[in-house]
Amino acid sequence: MSLVLSSEKAQSGLKGSIRVPGDKSMSHRAVMFSSLATGVSRITGLLEGEDVMATLAAFRAMGVEADGPSNGNLIISGVGMRGLREPENDLDMGNSGTAMRLMSGILAAQNFSSKLVGDESLSSRPMRRVTVPLTSMGARCATDENGCPPIHIRAVEKLEPIDYKLPMASAQVKSAVLLAGLYADGRTTVTEPAPTRDHTERMLQAYGYECKSEKISEQVTKVSVNGGGELTANDIDIPADISSAAFFMVAASIVPGSDLLLEHVCINPTRTGIVDILQGMGADIRLTNEREIGGEPVADIRVRYVGLKGSKIDPNLVPLAIDEFPVICIAAANASGVTTVSGAEELRAKESDRISVMVEGLRNVGVEVEERRDGMVITGGPIKGGEVQSHHDHRIAMSFAVAGGVSQSGVKINGAEAVATSFPNFVDLASTAGLVITQT
Repeated sequence: MSLVLSSEKAQSGLKGSIRVPGDKSMSHRAVMFSSLATGVSRITGLLEGEDVMATLAAFRAMGVEADGPSNGNLIISGVGMRGLREPENDLDMGNSGTAMRLMSGILAAQNFSSKLVGDESLSSRPMRRVTVPLTSMGARCATDENGCPPIHIRAVEKLEPIDYKLPMASAQVKSAVLLAGLYADGRTTVTEPAPTRDHTERMLQAYGYECKSEKISEQVTKVSVNGGGELTANDIDIPADISSAAFFMVAASIVPGSDLLLEHVCINPTRTGIVDILQGMGADIRLTNEREIGGEPVADIRVRYVGLKGSKIDPNLVPLAIDEFPVICIAAANASGVTTVSGAEELRAKESDRISVMVEGLRNVGVEVEERRDGMVITGGPIKGGEVQSHHDHRIAMSFAVAGGVSQSGVKINGAEAVATSFPNFVDLASTAGLVITQT
């Protein structure tokens, strides 16, 4: 079945207050760490999308007991660091690169064998970026010949610590190595060439496991863990996902008459590139009611319509907004002037090749855009409307739904069923805010 989203021009702007679902990155990690902890953990605000449910199903298949989820509430009885048991079947990660890469780090240290598989999209994503450093730690794991899933993992007795320099800025690879390092005999260190989201580091400490970060320079950070420790159960409140809020931040910035409040959003500084980029284009975005919950900074975000201006996006902001670039492209398409995106090669290794797919889609709705190896150049102007393919990528589908809100003739998005992986109530929440979106 192929879900089709259609969106039309919003007439009176986005209004009111809404809360988008819980942060996906934190939801994955909360399920993982609660499962490996000693004791009972209670999670609130969990994202109940397909990606996170795949992670939960995998741990249930390895003997972890969980009650829920129901309305974002989940209770997990942890089995301890060495309490997982061998699954009877392959572990299906669905569409989730986060789940597959982080699970690789955990499973690489177990004394049983396992196999991680995924859907068509995930099965085309590069996984040697995690299996190579894990193998250097003594793990017995391998991809298929093309470097993509499935990942075959064989039992080991122990892992060795490593000092690993990431070849690219990737929170998923960093996390996979650190999680394997929890089981290593000694200190494991990961050096990242640019800041990436640090939810793993923060949440390890929330579960009582020491994780040290050392800033070497403005861009370079070393993160270290000592193996052999234990995770202790905790109660975790997961704030709203800024990656999901990004669709509404852009929509409210480009739809005339908008004045929208996004409640209880995680503003972890490794995730707020979207705010900096939009403000650099002239957006009226203000953070209010700032506080800290569960070790993470949280705020309400008020966005009011203004006309955006084209911008040369700072490549240093790219890792801090890597998942938001599809909808940033929609902001650029509606801005006056030219927007240049560079240093974003990592976009080609997401659920789709997000550079080529966005270029294709933008052209289909009448936007002038030039594709480059590491980004694109977008000339802003009226979005005429038309028909696009999501290429089974949830963020592509939702981004073009936002484009429909300012288009002249509407936008039709084919293959939008992938939206359920990260934002199952997107259509209903968008309609509540004032975007006209239908699904067939």
